[in-house]
Amino acid sequence: MIEFSVWDIVRNLALAARWTVGLSLTAFLLGGLMGLAILAARMSHRVWLQRSARGYIEFFQGTPLLMQLFMIFFGIALLGVDVPPWLAAALGLTAFSSAYLAEIWRGCVDAIPKGQWEASASLAMSWFEQMRHVVLPQALRIAVAPTVGFSVQIVKGTAVTSIIGFAELTKTGSMLANATFQPFMVFGFVALGYFILCYPLSLYASYLERKFHGSSAH
Repeated sequence: MIEFSVWDIVRNLALAARWTVGLSLTAFLLGGLMGLAILAARMSHRVWLQRSARGYIEFFQGTPLLMQLFMIFFGIALLGVDVPPWLAAALGLTAFSSAYLAEIWRGCVDAIPKGQWEASASLAMSWFEQMRHVVLPQALRIAVAPTVGFSVQIVKGTAVTSIIGFAELTKTGSMLANATFQPFMVFGFVALGYFILCYPLSLYASYLERKFHGSSAH
């Protein structure tokens, strides 16, 4: 049996944490881009775009992330296409993130007073110009804190990807626990790793919320 020191366990988990961070950033950035497109469709005047965006959001919010990952990883494989675990994980988390970010941002847009829409319309602005020059700059201030807060959910969501074989922090911890027969210690370090990644984001989201609420109060 291979002997693992505490340092070996911590070092391997730290290396795996890089994949957790990389997957989180990928899902957040690509999910944000997709979320903007879904938001535009959700706010469109075309009924079929609204319904399509609403259906997309309801599907990904109403089904478990684990099921979504299974559908991507095993569903695409049924078509004869070999999907690596990292690609399936990135696609699944991106779709998951885009649905939630689009809905978060829609709520922020809806929070803009109706008078802002009416004032910009009186200046003969098109819908696109209203969104670009009037509504979105104001909604951005409201959206920053919940968007950063949701990034914590993305980081924690990466743990689910271990079920399809993606070797991030949880999957590596499971393999180390099986090799060392010390699951309590190993998963204690895994939990600490997630805390180190998530807690600063939670603090930053709280700081942004206080900052923007305080500035809007004045």
